[in-house]
Amino acid sequence: MRTHRIHNWAKFVTSVAGVGVLTATGATTAMAAVDTQVQVAVPADPQCTKGDPPHIVGHRGSAGLSPENTIASFEQAADAEADYIEVDVNLSADGELVLFHDTTGARTTNVAEVFPDRADDPLVTFTFEELRQLDAGSYFSDEFDGELVPTLVEAAQATDPQTGISIELKSPQNSPGVEQALATALEDNRYWQRLIARDQILVSSFDEQSLRMFHELAPHIPVLYIGDVPESDAELADLATWADGIVTNYRNLDPADVQRVQATGLTIDVYTVNSVDHMLAVTELGVDSVITDFPDVLARVQCGLDPIPGANGIEVLDVVEDVPGSDLQPETGEHVVLTNTGDTTVDVSGYVLQDAVINRLVVGEGYTLAPGATLNVYTGTGTNTADKYYVGGTSNVLNNSGDSIAVFTPDLELVDLYAYY
Repeated sequence: MRTHRIHNWAKFVTSVAGVGVLTATGATTAMAAVDTQVQVAVPADPQCTKGDPPHIVGHRGSAGLSPENTIASFEQAADAEADYIEVDVNLSADGELVLFHDTTGARTTNVAEVFPDRADDPLVTFTFEELRQLDAGSYFSDEFDGELVPTLVEAAQATDPQTGISIELKSPQNSPGVEQALATALEDNRYWQRLIARDQILVSSFDEQSLRMFHELAPHIPVLYIGDVPESDAELADLATWADGIVTNYRNLDPADVQRVQATGLTIDVYTVNSVDHMLAVTELGVDSVITDFPDVLARVQCGLDPIPGANGIEVLDVVEDVPGSDLQPETGEHVVLTNTGDTTVDVSGYVLQDAVINRLVVGEGYTLAPGATLNVYTGTGTNTADKYYVGGTSNVLNNSGDSIAVFTPDLELVDLYAYY
């Protein structure tokens, strides 16, 4: 699914001042009917109030701009005016509530260097002391070298008084007893009590059994079920007897389900929305919260400000993620198409194309894009030409079921966000 692009934000906001709507054709897929026209409200005056719906939820902090599930990322999300920070909780081998998303540390830590014989072992088999020996930041960039795997309470300590925490029970089957440990921690710690008193704690999970178990232990804490909206009204009504809301993939959301869910008294939140066009679309649908890797961008969208101040005309025109044959076949494999929508030539040498799990394609030296020109950036191998660059990777990067691509300059200044599915 390809989407309408807003190329000149300042001109766009000026054009709708006093009118307050944008007609965007084809904003998202199974936001079914949204493939016709979406009326997107935009503030005529660039100001807004934190807490206005939809709430901004920083996914694992600010995971598009800093290492996920780290204190640096939580602080960045709070600075970006996120209403909530979403974190992934697990138990260490010795029972400490710690924050990480993946089963192993291969993607986001230096576990292979510190514990070479255990590089593929589940992180839940490591003690807290062992987890603290890992670097959870340098995989993102050297700027975050030395970031630690944090504890849950450290996340609470990192927030400001206006920022809540949404705690996901991540793969609870791998952390037996995590429900009781979390319920106990929330009751015993003054940081959590402070947040609970302000209605700033949420608990969520894909695992319904685990979430129900936590709800029974701590019925005063709102719980959100992560999954598809139930098709039958009876199932939805049953969910409303114990849960407080649903968190669902925005790509699969039927617009009619927003009011249908809310009519039961449940909230409806969507994840993970990483393009300006889709941020606008889900906001217009009336969802209660939007989970994003770029809370700063969403905050600027909500305030009617230029969402990407560093934009320089270099944008993703298309993503060709599912080619006939192998995704990594030489010359014609998966690739991203960059274009220059500006009026000056831009040197794109060293530009970084980053997906949602921080796989990166980096453009080689000597590439410039004149206005209107395009450059295909291939994951695999091939013969470089003026309009084609081959990274030479050995693993596919572009997700065939949909993803987002962020474009950065060599010094990691954000210039574009694009989503596809």
